Amino acid sequence: MLELDSTTQSTDLQDDTQAHYAAKVKVLSSLVLGGEHSVQNDLRTVYHAISGEAIYQVSSHGIDMHNVVQYAKQKGAAIAHWTFHQRANALKQVAQYLLERKEDYYRLAAATGCTRKDAWIDIEGGIGTLFAYSSLVRRELSDETALVEDAWIPLSKQGSFGAKHILSPKAGVAVHINAFNFPIWGMLEKIAPTLLAGVPCIVKPATEGAELTHAVVKDILASNLLPEGALQLICGQTYDLFDHLNAQDTVTFTGSAATGQKLRAHPHLNAHSIPFSMEADSVNSAILTQQANDETIDLFVREVFREMTTKAGQKCTAIRRAFVPAALLDTVQQRLTEKLQKVVIGDPAQDGVTMGALASVKQKHDVAAKVEQLAQEAEIIIGSHLRQDFAIQVAHPEKSAFYPPTVLLCKDPVQAQQIHNIEAFGPVVTLMPYSDLPQLATLVARGEGSLVASIVRNHDENIEQLLSKIAPWHGRVHILDRESAKESTGHGSPLPLLVHGGPGRAGGGEELGALRAVKHYMQRTAIQGSPNVLTQVGHSWTAGAEVFEDRVHPFKKSFDELRIGERLLTARRTITEADIVNFGGLSGDYFYAHMDKIAAAESLFGERVAHGYFIVSAAAGLFVDAAPGPVIANYGMDNLRFVEPVKIGDTIQVELTCKQKTPKPLRDEQRPHGVVVWDIKVKNQRNELVATYDILTLVEKAA
Repeated sequence: MLELDSTTQSTDLQDDTQAHYAAKVKVLSSLVLGGEHSVQNDLRTVYHAISGEAIYQVSSHGIDMHNVVQYAKQKGAAIAHWTFHQRANALKQVAQYLLERKEDYYRLAAATGCTRKDAWIDIEGGIGTLFAYSSLVRRELSDETALVEDAWIPLSKQGSFGAKHILSPKAGVAVHINAFNFPIWGMLEKIAPTLLAGVPCIVKPATEGAELTHAVVKDILASNLLPEGALQLICGQTYDLFDHLNAQDTVTFTGSAATGQKLRAHPHLNAHSIPFSMEADSVNSAILTQQANDETIDLFVREVFREMTTKAGQKCTAIRRAFVPAALLDTVQQRLTEKLQKVVIGDPAQDGVTMGALASVKQKHDVAAKVEQLAQEAEIIIGSHLRQDFAIQVAHPEKSAFYPPTVLLCKDPVQAQQIHNIEAFGPVVTLMPYSDLPQLATLVARGEGSLVASIVRNHDENIEQLLSKIAPWHGRVHILDRESAKESTGHGSPLPLLVHGGPGRAGGGEELGALRAVKHYMQRTAIQGSPNVLTQVGHSWTAGAEVFEDRVHPFKKSFDELRIGERLLTARRTITEADIVNFGGLSGDYFYAHMDKIAAAESLFGERVAHGYFIVSAAAGLFVDAAPGPVIANYGMDNLRFVEPVKIGDTIQVELTCKQKTPKPLRDEQRPHGVVVWDIKVKNQRNELVATYDILTLVEKAA
């Protein structure tokens, strides 16, 4: 059995009281197999971060992990038959359901020692991630069960054989093993893209904070907004869970690099090539540039301070190494120390407290041990458990998990080793001077891969060279100056639309990242065949596939009446000199290639040519039906390309083909309608393609 949970309390005080509290505290159930599984064996106790009292216990002893996996694949697999929009709408409803219950989660979060501001990131930040992913998928993807990733790829001369790449939901389950620092956000940011991909989830939270995860999952299940078995929760150990996975399954892990490496090496995962995505804590950096002025120094200090005190420094993205030009080191040290001296540490329920506790006493001891290791290469400037720089506003600090903001100074980071690879997962940062750009780049790279680095610069300073040197070592680079500071979400804020992960020590994984995260849980398959078969399997007309013509104009047909592949071949129009002159006057576009006969003759065209946008306008005049009908409006244009020039005297004709249909969800009193994508091909008298694009129209559905 592989131990997956390293968050159990282990202090003498709590060992002595565990038996006393065991009979009094609640036991968190695992939410599996359509019900609740609660046992009294192999229990692990979790303690209040402020008072030190036992608050709950967890155990997954006796759960049949094989049945849990099969339940997800047999019941939860129903979500694979939902369309992207059905999944996205369900996710939006789940987010709304959770938002209505957020105060329940805030009350539970108090036991983790965080302030309400800290809890906001976890609770409302997590729920916001659901909203963001739901909106993204409804906006970017068609209402289908699978995703056609690219256009027709011709593989033959005559065009009767080609390919497309299609992404389908994997026929398995995603196992998410999460960290203790964000028990809600960490879970929601993983299940959002997984469920949107059409794959069921099994969530295993860290023991500290599991009560929050349990409350959210229980509410999601109570909402009945997801298919049965689409989401399960294991509170406790995973035991032999990995042994019941196969090649269609996926495992993600967030936590320490050491634990992640052990899991990644699991023999069953390797034997079956089961994808393993890891997001590990890393020694992230903040960099103050050499040309920094007084304003820039303040921005830098503010960012370091915020990352030290938010969640008491318990963020996988928090700043651990702060690189400062040697000439500015004393100034930065003084300003950061002065700012930290104003921090009030204690029970967030008390007025005036600005920083809460770590998640557990075990975590406090771990941070203290790491600081002692760092202190072998650096001087402690402020903080640490060894000094009395901060008073802790709590009745019994010895029972609590408070740790003060701690700043170390390493005067010789070139010779140092531990400060570049040891992370104290708390409110701890090490200041380091650097002399020039090459030395800075070398020092940053010695972190061996990080989730994020911040470059704090003057607003007019060129940091391109620095960025090119450090970008390969990071999943994200945050560039801060007085312009971006007005709205910046900050160094430590992963966003749904951006990649969250990093190379090397950071794990090599990519969480979030917009549609990249959804695609991670899908199988990409190259489908080869004729245009007709690819039209059939992709539900989108492919060039060269069969077309249908009707005496009724397509714009007179409702959304339901239109067929994929329905085509209109328009009348012809000959382009005249008057057309070009009139369009130039109307648009104000007097570009020489259209208006200057001599200059045009010397250009690559050899003579005057029509404006590209006039050709688009003239094409619309050929295919649009002017009379009122089911078409409500033009919704947009995609993939416009001008292929050949159109000269005076050329004759154009348009092929309009119904390419794709997507129903739209209704708002308020809207009439039922959908989006129709039309393939537009404009050709000249020699049957040469002169322009190609897609137009999107809103079309009413039949009553």
